[in-house]
Amino acid sequence: MLLRSSRVSSRSAMTVVSVAAVGLLAVGCTSSSSDSGPASSSASPTAQAEPQNPDAAVAQDLPPDAVNAAVGKLDGLVESLMDSTKIPGMAVAVVHGGKTVYAKGFGVAEIGTDRKVDPDTVFPLASMSKPIGSTVLAKLVTDKVVEWDTPVAANLPGFALSDLYVTENVTIGDMYAHRSGLPDHAGDKLEDLGYDRQQILNRLRYLPLDPFRITYNYTNYGVTAAAESAARKAGSDWETLSENTLYGPLGMTHTSSRFSDFTAEPDRVVGHVKVDGNWVKTPAQRDPDPQAPAGGVSSSVNDLTHWLAMLLADGTYNGKQIVGADALLPAVTPEMISSPSGSPDARAGFYGYGFNVSVTEGARTQYSHAGAFSMGAGTNFLVMPSADVAIVALSNAAPIGAVDALTGEFADIVQFGDVRHEWRTLYGDAYAAMAKPSGSLVGQQPPANSTPAQPLSAYTGTYQNDLYGPAVVRDDNGKLVLAMGPGGKTTRELTHWDGNTYTFTLRNENAELGSISKVTFDNTGVGSAASGSGPASSRMTIEYYDDETSNGEFVRQGP
Repeated sequence: MLLRSSRVSSRSAMTVVSVAAVGLLAVGCTSSSSDSGPASSSASPTAQAEPQNPDAAVAQDLPPDAVNAAVGKLDGLVESLMDSTKIPGMAVAVVHGGKTVYAKGFGVAEIGTDRKVDPDTVFPLASMSKPIGSTVLAKLVTDKVVEWDTPVAANLPGFALSDLYVTENVTIGDMYAHRSGLPDHAGDKLEDLGYDRQQILNRLRYLPLDPFRITYNYTNYGVTAAAESAARKAGSDWETLSENTLYGPLGMTHTSSRFSDFTAEPDRVVGHVKVDGNWVKTPAQRDPDPQAPAGGVSSSVNDLTHWLAMLLADGTYNGKQIVGADALLPAVTPEMISSPSGSPDARAGFYGYGFNVSVTEGARTQYSHAGAFSMGAGTNFLVMPSADVAIVALSNAAPIGAVDALTGEFADIVQFGDVRHEWRTLYGDAYAAMAKPSGSLVGQQPPANSTPAQPLSAYTGTYQNDLYGPAVVRDDNGKLVLAMGPGGKTTRELTHWDGNTYTFTLRNENAELGSISKVTFDNTGVGSAASGSGPASSRMTIEYYDDETSNGEFVRQGP
């Protein structure tokens, strides 16, 4: 089973998927996570009645009246999930036979109010934005504006990665399949510092690359670079392009790729996070505009049924071909192994262009995606073409696996008549593992007899990192303050830990509540401290930014 969410953070994603990505959950069952969701409904003529195509055959027929039976159990499944998880609100819809056969809201849009969720309530979609954006790209491919194999650099002036060959050859499809070699969730922490889209894309060149086209690393800003390149070729900004090529033609009147449009919606949710076991409103609503193509779409389940109906009809909606079937096919079929098999008898998970793709234990192909904002959004959809069915579930709570479990349970019932796997436990455990605070000092106490710090003047100054830019350490009334990001707007008070080590706490889309980072100064001496009492720090290492994808060492500029 593949479980990936752009924590778009999307760390996919969160998010997710990376949301960092939600990651891989290896279990004995055989359904994909971001691929977890709906199932089939009635035997597919293509899959069941054309034995001349063995690749489309399935292992077993569907139960009688499969989709309707599963839909009949949705109310109970949702209510049970909400009762066990206490999440504030959820909306769910199912498309089958070209029609919306289920669309309901549950709970409230904002805790402490009586604003009920209904099928028109607008939610942030997080990394579910990737397959929607991929559909926009498929429309451009249909209209021969770009191709999936158009190089990103061809239409994105100044674009560069750390390898010249990759810079010149990485394509739109490579980025949407997460096979560019960029590190997992490359650029996400730059967004948290306040850098805008263009600034982040410009800084991707400072990141080391894994092997090109043979490494799967989930990246929000790789996708964003590809989308920006295509939009410029189309002569439009991405947000307007999405509106004109997809949302408008599909009649998705409450769908947008602009955060300002989301905040202007009167019927919209507020994000919620868990504090001390209770759901509370998020301290700040996530603004995903910098990575809009990868995580910035907002929509309602009623709007999303239009998109799902088009997908099930190979790009056709209300009798009109919106996206060419040939242009859409590569997006919803395997392009990259995203989850290698753990054993010879296990199935692998795949990624198309913006879609997770998998094969269930019933031998039915399905494509899907999850979305997660740790600051208060969990989303999931799944399409099973052989059953002509799709399901989408949106929630206004930090990801805990609820929407993923719902689509998984629905899929089981459609395919087999009952729930076969402990989806709630599997997804709950996977998301819980991702929700842990980061930092080597989490849960520790400062040394009882710590070594005293140097005079503050030994640490103050400007330090530079190619990727993250300048970091200014200043003395603010006897306390050290670290300022980073554009204009130094992101500030953190440093607390002495031991010797030349300080710490700061943080909570953002990529750092869970309780995260703590070390800041270690190296006093090998550059000039002398302003007070003349000793050498100044020559470099500073910030643990939070010193990870497997980037170097967190900042070098002091001048004496």
